[in-house]
Amino acid sequence: MNDEPRWLTVEEQLVWRSYIEAATLLEDHLDRQLQRDAGMPHVYYGLLVKLAESPRRRLRMTELAKYAKITRSRLSHAVARLEKNGWVRREDCPSDKRGQFTILTDEGYEVLRRTAPGHVNAVRQAVFDRLTPEQQKSLGEIMRIVAEGLQPSEAGADLPWLR
Repeated sequence: MNDEPRWLTVEEQLVWRSYIEAATLLEDHLDRQLQRDAGMPHVYYGLLVKLAESPRRRLRMTELAKYAKITRSRLSHAVARLEKNGWVRREDCPSDKRGQFTILTDEGYEVLRRTAPGHVNAVRQAVFDRLTPEQQKSLGEIMRIVAEGLQPSEAGADLPWLR
């Protein structure tokens, strides 16, 4: 039995380090843009977008955590901050006494409407304007494969939104 790790090749190390550098810089770029334009981090913006796209602008907290790929504790903290700003509100779920809905308020929708043009411009400049259509397609395919591989469907999987 060989306990030796499968070390990355020089080429794989370059790819991995480029990915880490780009992902870190991109997240920082988007966070700075959203903090400047709306006073919120990127993850909060994503929560507002998901709520805006949902029927009646509402989602159960468990579904929102799953969408955002964050722990329930981190989601609770984020929703509390958004609630303090008046951008969301919570309601108890009538069919499940332990469940709650997060609802995007009109004020939250307006913040999202005002912030979206600057955000999409930041995304476009940082990513899409730098890639050819073929590279964009490849990037999408690659990221889908990676994401699918990290989200096992079996019961008991250790995923952030289940913690």
